[in-house]
Amino acid sequence: MAEAQGKTGGKGRPTPTRREAEQARKAALKKPRNRKEASAYRREKMRAERAKMQDAMKTGDDRYLPAADKGPVRRYARDYVDARWSVMEFALPVLLVISLLGVVFSGVFTWLPGLVNLLFLVMIACIAADWFFLSSGMKRAIAKKFPNEGTRGIGFYAVRRTMQMRRWRLPKPMVARGEKPA
Repeated sequence: MAEAQGKTGGKGRPTPTRREAEQARKAALKKPRNRKEASAYRREKMRAERAKMQDAMKTGDDRYLPAADKGPVRRYARDYVDARWSVMEFALPVLLVISLLGVVFSGVFTWLPGLVNLLFLVMIACIAADWFFLSSGMKRAIAKKFPNEGTRGIGFYAVRRTMQMRRWRLPKPMVARGEKPA
């Protein structure tokens, strides 16, 4: 008896009674009786899965991420994108300001519509160059770090992530700007 009380470890909870164990087993096996209960059960299950996925998007837990974001190559691509400054993430606010300037002051300055068109073209050229350098640099880095993995679709995945402003990206950025991806 003295040994049993001095023993450390264990499961950390009391053993359930037979009645409790039977109730738990029956509750696990209980099938929905009608369509309404079945759909309520399905909705609850889906809600729990979405909550897990949402938490994973905030923490970067690879187990519960959507299939499009899973895997070490995708994680590396996310870190690669999040570690650098990009023209694309600022494109939407800049283009919005340029177009508002064109709309508001087009009647006052006759030369402004031409300038707005030129600025749009310059911004599109900068976006295209950024897209090219991001895709090629990242594919080279992934081929070096993961030689046996394919890079199909990874360039567009990175570009799609880059188009979002950093604070709105999901899964959340796990590296600081300027930090080398692991």
